[in-house]
Amino acid sequence: MARFTPRRNSERDDLSVPRGAVPMGGRFDADVFGKMSEAIARFLGTGRYLVGQTVFVVGWIVLNVIAGVRHWDPYPFILLNLAFSTQAAYAAPLILLAQNRQDDRDRANIERDREVAARIRADTDYLARELASVRLALDDVVTRADLEESLERMAKLLADRPAAPATAPGPAPAPGHERFHA
Repeated sequence: MARFTPRRNSERDDLSVPRGAVPMGGRFDADVFGKMSEAIARFLGTGRYLVGQTVFVVGWIVLNVIAGVRHWDPYPFILLNLAFSTQAAYAAPLILLAQNRQDDRDRANIERDREVAARIRADTDYLARELASVRLALDDVVTRADLEESLERMAKLLADRPAAPATAPGPAPAPGHERFHA
């Protein structure tokens, strides 16, 4: 009967190597490989590459069709077809790898943009609240114009008030007796 022995986590921390595989020649750097695949994909998409490949294919066909040269790949051009198939077999995964890396960068940029937008939104909301509170505080502040207007109204009220009849001053009550004279 097989006995189960738990593995420690440190034994399977590196998931770049399949379980049970013997690493040959050391490990490769996935980032370097990704950068290399992006460079190849970028080159395969240039006009320079297309022109060069077109010149190569036309030269191949001409050399295998003209009569004075030994034909290493006669008319169905099977060797040329094999070369294109091999190129496509390598180019497609490299292009997909480059696209995946670009997608990862785009996702990271989008996430950063979302975080920046959220911070800007929070800052804008804060500033809007502060501006509203300043406006409310300024509504309660008495300005010079408000004071002058109030003084003018009071002066007008005093001027429009009928004059009170003048009374002759009488004897002043003795100190301490003013409470009893009402």
